[in-house]
Amino acid sequence: MKKILIAVCGSLILSSCTWVKVNPNGEGVRLVQSIRTVEPCQKLGKVNTKVVSQVIFSRDMEKVAGELADLARNEAALMGGDTIVPVSEINEGRRNFGVYKCFPVKPQ
Repeated sequence: MKKILIAVCGSLILSSCTWVKVNPNGEGVRLVQSIRTVEPCQKLGKVNTKVVSQVIFSRDMEKVAGELADLARNEAALMGGDTIVPVSEINEGRRNFGVYKCFPVKPQ
């Protein structure tokens, strides 16, 4: 019984953790919810993201959505994008995002 209680408590702690961090380049990528927002932008492609959505039980969907977006922001930065928009629903910890270039590059 004690082992089961420890396992359940451990799972609760792990499920509340944030597993994905936005890297410095990803911080410059914005998330928008509407495809209409990116109509005037240049489409660079799409990224497919995946995180663990279940650790013994289902994780909080808001946290899963946030981690998927953080992963997409990091990947979009590698592609030269500055904006992402979700193009699919979350399904088993997976989500697709469109990557766009909406702002001109600032000269340094």
